[in-house]
Amino acid sequence: MINLELPKKLRTSANQAHQVAQEIFRPISRKYDLAEHAYPVELDTMAAMIDGLSDSGTQQIGGASGGRSSDSDSHATELLGNSNGGNMSALMNALETSWGDVGLMLSIPYQGLGNAAIAAVSTDEQIERFGKVWASMAITEPSFGSDSAAVSTTAVLDGDEWVLNGEKIFVTAGQRSTHVVVWATVDKNLGRAAIKSFVVPRDAPGLSVARLEHKLGIKASDTAVLLLQDCRIPKDNILGSPEVNVEKGFAGVMQTFDNTRPMVAAMAVGVARAALEELRAILTAAGIEVSYDTPANNQHAAAAEFLRMEADYEAAYLLALRAAWMADNKKPNSLEASMAKAKAGRTGTDVTLKAVELAGPEGYSQRELLEKWGRDSKILDIFEGTQQIQQLIVARRILGKTSAELK
Repeated sequence: MINLELPKKLRTSANQAHQVAQEIFRPISRKYDLAEHAYPVELDTMAAMIDGLSDSGTQQIGGASGGRSSDSDSHATELLGNSNGGNMSALMNALETSWGDVGLMLSIPYQGLGNAAIAAVSTDEQIERFGKVWASMAITEPSFGSDSAAVSTTAVLDGDEWVLNGEKIFVTAGQRSTHVVVWATVDKNLGRAAIKSFVVPRDAPGLSVARLEHKLGIKASDTAVLLLQDCRIPKDNILGSPEVNVEKGFAGVMQTFDNTRPMVAAMAVGVARAALEELRAILTAAGIEVSYDTPANNQHAAAAEFLRMEADYEAAYLLALRAAWMADNKKPNSLEASMAKAKAGRTGTDVTLKAVELAGPEGYSQRELLEKWGRDSKILDIFEGTQQIQQLIVARRILGKTSAELK
């Protein structure tokens, strides 16, 4: 029998994250939504707490090392054939804190998307060096959106240093992070196989913030445009192997998404759950009962719609859990990661916007957070690969088609 109950260590971690969301994030959510680009100083306390938990070994939630399984996890896997490690822990933390505020969740020090990239493709030596940095991730450029293979930022080896040149846009936490994971090509003539990821310190010469974006949602999170102008970094700051393997192609850096897409799915699930809970309270106050014993077509239209959305939420949640579990257990999960991201991204926007609609004036006003969640959720269906890209990846995997055969 399949047991979908979270193990004790994950329940404890998730409960702590929920307390953070409830006691820290929710009370300041509207404040930083209205004060775009202001740094949430309340998060400094969280940074110290995360660092302390990581150093004590209580939880692996700080930095990139949280995405790696410990020796004890590996031993448990040998005995039981099952591991719930850094990916699952990070997913549950992301879900619970996004229930509080996804913009603030994306602003937690040392929990950047670049940390998942480091965990996915770095060597053990690099984990030692970069395991506790705060890393944002810079992929998108002005010339492309979701087609990550179109990277034009260049990296040229000059003695013991890489020299990077290019422009990156929509970099989450691009100004606040201590490091940036930059995707660049080491040889344009070799195509996508030559695209590598590099860890660039924020104070590296030649790296600058051109501007911060004004956005529809997640206003608490800074989203930057970064310029790399003859930016020099050490030779060994290239993640993974520096060799270009044409046969392996783009698989090396794309492995990053196998870790980050379930995380983004969890963010969407967290926001959707927040909206469902708020909507349920509003419907109950209006005298509309949601029954699980009565057919939906015999209930109030709003109750029937609630049941539909709740079913979609549950499906998205389970898909995200599966993708993270597969990552922890070293199983190829590219298909499952894209399925989770596609389902959760679509569900997040559907649930939050429908909640705004069904809640009437309370949904559209700033008296409640429903309208904010509706704005915040849209980015979760876009970044780390849009809805359309995820569906394309899923179709290719299921049909056994290459990117050239199915566009």
